[in-house]
Parts: sequence; structure tokens; C-alpha cells
Amino acid sequence: MRRPVQRPRRTLFAAALAAATLVLAGCSAQGNTGDTAGSADTVTITHALGTAEITGTPKRIVTLGQGSAETAIALGTIPVGMEEYPWGSDDTGYLPWVHEAVTKEGGKLPKTFTGNTELDVETIADLDPDLILAPWSGVTQEQYDVLSKIAPTIAYPKQPWTITWDDQITTIGKAMGKSTEAADLVSDIKNQLENAKRPEYAGVTFSYVYTTGPGTLGVFFPGEQRVAMASALGLTVDPVVNSFEETEGTDSALIGLENADKLAGSDLIFTFYSDEKTRAEIEAQPLYAAIPAVAKGAVVAPTDQPFVTGSSMINPLTVPWALERYVPLIDAALAHAGK
Repeated sequence: MRRPVQRPRRTLFAAALAAATLVLAGCSAQGNTGDTAGSADTVTITHALGTAEITGTPKRIVTLGQGSAETAIALGTIPVGMEEYPWGSDDTGYLPWVHEAVTKEGGKLPKTFTGNTELDVETIADLDPDLILAPWSGVTQEQYDVLSKIAPTIAYPKQPWTITWDDQITTIGKAMGKSTEAADLVSDIKNQLENAKRPEYAGVTFSYVYTTGPGTLGVFFPGEQRVAMASALGLTVDPVVNSFEETEGTDSALIGLENADKLAGSDLIFTFYSDEKTRAEIEAQPLYAAIPAVAKGAVVAPTDQPFVTGSSMINPLTVPWALERYVPLIDAALAHAGK
């Protein structure tokens, strides 16, 4: 489960679209103040939904999906708006690493707005962005066609919710006119991940699984960011994962509970649950409970929702925040595994 499932509400989107159209018309009527001298350089980025042309240095950035707000902040620009993420936010209403970084700089916190199938395009238009970043998101073609009329918009390279962490940072850096700084961020993160490796984890295999409800079972692939975060600590993805067929647009495979026995070679199982009730339902299933790592209790299943989110993303703000919190959970699971 990548994000909490929401049902499409096309009537709501249509209403917001109509409102946003009025806002855009108003902006056009006010006229353009013109580009500043020396801002004529144009960057072109082609993605799955179209092509974005960014002229000059973006100053009013809006972010959708995951990870883009963090990278923009690390590159020196606090977004004016970002998609809300209530499932992973703390009592401030923000993802904790975002709140910490912005308040530390003495900056203004981004305005949050509804995303996903209920994307609040009216609020986005009101924010008057000059760049919309959504390289790791589920933006649809219909939504993109609206957003690209508001500001240059960058979606995912090929499939929704699918991009490597370094490509995301590189793409955002290019869009912001800060490719050199972005390359430095990538190098710094790689160094952090390399330094985080623990020799005692060598040879320990794991699978990162998820469910969409009782009777289901899915596995994330090695390139998925939450798997890459765990792998960086020195663990090895169970080779069986690569034998499964990808579920389009998910960077994972929904293999079905009937194939749970194929995970018998995984020393550890990583997963997460939306709440304790769901966890009890999933763990009560005989086929799931029979997975050797699950039977031993060798499961890394954090219950803190901000940590679940932070450990699912590799970006300049989450890596230092999540790595220090991960090791105690893994060590506890290894003790159950007898490693």
C-alpha cells in the first residue's frame, strides 16, 4: 500500500478545475510583470505526461507526491505549497523532517493542500507557482493537463509512483537551475548510506512486503525507495523477489497470499500496517503466519507512522532522520531470527 486509497471523485475535481480556470483567467487579466534580466535560460524536461519548459530560476514552487518538497528545501527554496500527507505527519500537521528543516531556517511553512484523486487545483492556482514538481507522484494525464496551464509541471519519467531517488533529485535540480548542487546532494546521500552499512548485516536477506487487505500479499522490488533504504544498511534483498512479475505502475508485485511460501528464504520481513486492527487481521492469516521469518517474529514493522513514511523515501532530509531510527528495529528482528 503506497498511499491511503481514495476513491476518485470526478465531480469534485471538475468543480475545482472550473474554479482554477477562473483564477487563471484573472491572473492573465492582470498581465505579466516580465522576466528579470539574465533569466532567459530555458530548461526543457520531458516526462511521461508531456514536456516542461522552465525559464529562469523558479522562486514559487509547489510540490505533489513524495520527496520533492524535501529536495527543494535542501536546494535552498522552501515551496510555497505542498501536497498534504496526513498519514505520515506528526501533531504539527507536517512531516516532521520538513517541519524541522523549515523552522530551523526560520522560513515560512508551505501551505498544504489535498492531493491524489481529490487534487485541489484551485489552491494550487492561488499559490501562483512558477514550477510544479511531481516526479514521484500519481498525477494523471487529466490533472497534468490542468496543472501545466498553471505552471511548468514535471511528472514521473515513465510510470506513476516510479522513479529512483537519485533521478528524482537530479531532475529537481535541473528544473531549479541547480544541477551542480543536486549532484552534490546525491553524492552526500550516497556517502551517508555507505557509512551506515553495518558489517553484521552482511548476508542477511529480507523481503519488503505489503498488503491491500486480508487475503492479499505484495512485494516491493529492490529499486523501490523503501527497499533501497533498508538495503543501504547492508541487508540483501531476497533474490526470489526478482522472479515476480511487476504490477504496472507500482514498482512492486502483487503476488497473492497463496505465494507466501516463496518468501521462505527471507531472513527478515519488512512491512507496515495502517493500524493495529489491520495488523491483527493480517497476522492472523495462516499462510502469512507460516512465513518462516513471520513465525519467528523476525519482522521489522514500525508502528510510528512518520517513521514508516520517512523510511520509505530517500532524500536529503529523510536519510539522516530515518537511518538512526532504523537500526534498533532491525537489531530486534535479527535477535528473533537467530542471527
